[in-house]
Amino acid sequence: MVTHEQVVSFLQRNPALSASALEKEAGLPASTLRKAVAGDRTLNVKHLTALFPVLVRYGYQNNPKAKVISIVNHKGGVGKTTTTLNLGRALARMHNRVLLVDMDSQGNLSQALGVDEPDKQVRNALLNNEPLPIYSIDERYDLAPSDLELAYADLELVQAVGGVNQLRNALTPLRSDYDYILIDCPPALNIFTNSALVASQSCLITLQPEASALKGVNSLLERIMQVRDRINFELTIEGILLTMVDRRLKVHRDMIEYIHGNLSHLRIFQTEIRQNVTLKESQVAQSDIFTYAKDSIGAQDYSKLAQEFLMPSSASKAN
Repeated sequence: MVTHEQVVSFLQRNPALSASALEKEAGLPASTLRKAVAGDRTLNVKHLTALFPVLVRYGYQNNPKAKVISIVNHKGGVGKTTTTLNLGRALARMHNRVLLVDMDSQGNLSQALGVDEPDKQVRNALLNNEPLPIYSIDERYDLAPSDLELAYADLELVQAVGGVNQLRNALTPLRSDYDYILIDCPPALNIFTNSALVASQSCLITLQPEASALKGVNSLLERIMQVRDRINFELTIEGILLTMVDRRLKVHRDMIEYIHGNLSHLRIFQTEIRQNVTLKESQVAQSDIFTYAKDSIGAQDYSKLAQEFLMPSSASKAN
């Protein structure tokens, strides 16, 4: 059997599927699925029973594996934590089950969600082979936290046999519980970033449209390719997300043009995260942007990003 939430999540992850065609095959009234995805109705047992065999024919799995995505850039202050926090929340609001993993010893993601001094954290799973600790933040929205203790684990993890695989091993038994696992990476190309890339199916690069933020992007891309070619053959680049954008500034407009011209071989999300002080305020308030200020520019941008994120890359480029 399948649940209402699983149906909605499957349809959101597969926007190319025709809702009307699925309704016809399952014998459902017209617009039933459109209203369900829009949040205007809940599918009942009769709907779900009829839908299940149809969805299976279109690729639905009883125990889907979460897509694991690293949010990465070796420069600090370019929106990695803000994006992990708020893209994750936006996906959860769209009926996806989301786990956030804090792989930065500064613990900014954990602090932003009100988990300041966790009894158990990612470090315990990496070094002691313990289950990854999961803190429930809200419905369909969980966190595996870290704090400064993670900083003291780098040398031990480097020296451990297969240390770079430990995060992947810790996430494996959890992947059937979630639709998306987002990993907030540290501002460095260290063992923690490497571990995140090894554990991921893809990575999302956050990039501020300023010259200082562009420096070293080639080194980051080279590292991603090294991990893909040597360890994790399924790793891909999800795309580039422009953050802290102020198009009133000529330097930002020029840099955005430069990025599109020189990184055109990569997916560059059409959604740009605009400069917005409310995003910073929400983290100080230990909240995501949707809970803190649901009508803010930041909430609008991350909601739009989540919708684009769920689109196939080719469709995103075409629109």
